[in-house]
Amino acid sequence: MAQQILVTGGAGYIGSHVAVEVLNAGHDVVIVDNFVNSSHESIPAVEAATGKSVTFVEADVTDRAAMVSVLRDHNITAVIHMAALKAVGESVDQPLSYYANNIGGLVTLLDAMAEVGVYQFVFSSSATVYGDAKEVPIPESAPLSATNPYGQTKLMAEQILGDLAVSDDRWSILALRYFNPVGAHPSGTISEAPKGKPNNLMPSVMAAARGDLDQVMVFGDDYDTVDGTGVRDYIHVMDLASGHVAALESLSARAGFDAYNLGLGSGISVLELIAAASKASGIDIAYEIADRRPGDVAASVADPSRAKADLGWSAKLDIDRACQDTWRSQKR
Repeated sequence: MAQQILVTGGAGYIGSHVAVEVLNAGHDVVIVDNFVNSSHESIPAVEAATGKSVTFVEADVTDRAAMVSVLRDHNITAVIHMAALKAVGESVDQPLSYYANNIGGLVTLLDAMAEVGVYQFVFSSSATVYGDAKEVPIPESAPLSATNPYGQTKLMAEQILGDLAVSDDRWSILALRYFNPVGAHPSGTISEAPKGKPNNLMPSVMAAARGDLDQVMVFGDDYDTVDGTGVRDYIHVMDLASGHVAALESLSARAGFDAYNLGLGSGISVLELIAAASKASGIDIAYEIADRRPGDVAASVADPSRAKADLGWSAKLDIDRACQDTWRSQKR
């Protein structure tokens, strides 16, 4: 049955892809975004990719009155919450902004939901909640910690959500622990387009391929990994988006709080990703080795088996496909 789904941060990179998949699953979508790190162009791009209309409200999730109004006026039945600041390095420099936005916004939104009587919630969490994991691939049962303020906001958020679910059994909450989203919509019309200098690896690699950067900075080549560079689980954003639909459609049959890894289940090093992007673009992408960044870990790879068992979800698209789709979007 079609639902009215609120997607906060739905004009952002991941949010716009999630909105596409939620619409394709037959639901109606209301997007709330403040455009701090997103683009107005995302809304018509989502509509063009799906052939369906989207309701859009420009607002901030820290604005309680605005959130109550959106939830009530649009008869929202479930919320997918992705509105957050998300750069690890920036969080180290600006911790107060991250706590105010990521934690303050979450609490405000949940409070508004409770007032209106909406209790189904999918939360955008992160593999950063595992800190420097000792067990790789990482299962959901691994010890939780964080090595930077961004990770701390996700860890605190999960604690808040768990406490809320215990306090009131009307809540059905799933936290999705993203590993490293990459790729773009296969049409090439929706992709990651950060404002200013890119913080994440794939946008940096593509900027170098376009000639907007002279080279990619590789932070650390002395980790205990296959080639000394950091290893991550790069999940195609379309796989990530389909994971949200699987989570959303499981909410009505469950109560309480749970968390699931969304990842490919295999690791790619920084140099391997640069090689894959060079192959996809046909351009020899230059890079320079720099010192490690504070808060980075050697390897982070998902064990996604619980998501497959419980949600019927698994990732299908590999790093080569992610690089091909991203380069197609860059050429547009």
